Amino acid sequence: MKIQHQDTWLFLGDSITDCDRNRQDPFDLGHGFAKMTAEQLNQLYPHGQFTFYNRGIGGNQSLDVLNRLQEDCLDLMPDVLVFMIGINDTWHHVGDTDFGSIKRTQQFEDTLRQILEKVTENKITRILLLEPFVLPYPTDRNAWRIDLDPKIHVLRKLAATYHCQLVPLDGLFAEAAVEHGPQALTGEDGVHPTAAGHHLITQALLDRLSYERE
Repeated sequence: MKIQHQDTWLFLGDSITDCDRNRQDPFDLGHGFAKMTAEQLNQLYPHGQFTFYNRGIGGNQSLDVLNRLQEDCLDLMPDVLVFMIGINDTWHHVGDTDFGSIKRTQQFEDTLRQILEKVTENKITRILLLEPFVLPYPTDRNAWRIDLDPKIHVLRKLAATYHCQLVPLDGLFAEAAVEHGPQALTGEDGVHPTAAGHHLITQALLDRLSYERE
């Protein structure tokens, strides 16, 4: 994806994006991949004059993002949207009777489609769509795949439909976990990245960008 001089960037998502940002400071980026990515871009392109916003909110599911999309995305008029959502659409429903059902997958698809439709209608077309992921530690996370995997496939389909840049984090985290062990990347819960996990996301983003100065 080409990025340009004076681009406004928005990082939108759940706690993985939020990463303890100060919500009283509209420009605070938290302590995770949003901050790391901004720092790397400013170092790589010191004349870029980029603006960065983080609007991740811990615990959010896709419907939460849809409900706050106007204020936390459209009103900010970003040139580049970095969007990651989906793990809480699985995690918060473990044990539900419809966990892993076609109905739940369709609900996720409908919500994500509404988000991307509204975003692209508002001329936000440079979108980096990040896959949700889970690693197999603790071992009960393996049972989440029945619900999460169909959502990842939905996200991949919609990335193609809306011409997003897909960032295949589920595969990248699985690959790194084989080499380093899952705890090195997501600590004790299989979801929230350690510093190494955030670095992995940051590098995956940077690998998919090129700078085009007008």
